[in-house]
Amino acid sequence: MTIPTTSVSALASNADLLRETERARLRALVSADIDQAQYFHAPDFQLITPIGVALSKQDYLGSIASGQLKYVTWQPGDIAVRLYDGVAVLRYRAQLEVVFDGHKVPLSGYWHTDTYEDRGGHWMVVWSQATAIR
Repeated sequence: MTIPTTSVSALASNADLLRETERARLRALVSADIDQAQYFHAPDFQLITPIGVALSKQDYLGSIASGQLKYVTWQPGDIAVRLYDGVAVLRYRAQLEVVFDGHKVPLSGYWHTDTYEDRGGHWMVVWSQATAIR
């Protein structure tokens, strides 16, 4: 089966848009710009942390807003994108340094998997999971 060139171009364009959306989301989290972060996270967002804790959008962004969680740096590598009908899965390795409850977690490697949904023409992350690389 041959995919029309326009379909390939549209997929590539959406993949690039999703990569930039993810990078913008990370910048908002590192700068603790909660208003901007709200824009990228779906109301039903859920994060599974590297230690296996499930956080709702309110819990996650609230911990950043309060300073309980502070991203010092978040450097994503190449972001792989898989697109489906209104859904995208992103996967990448990143280097993160965080401060959690006043305890510094040194720069370390993590795998990230994020699921986005197209909600009325706006890509929003709905699920995110981070796994520490040991």
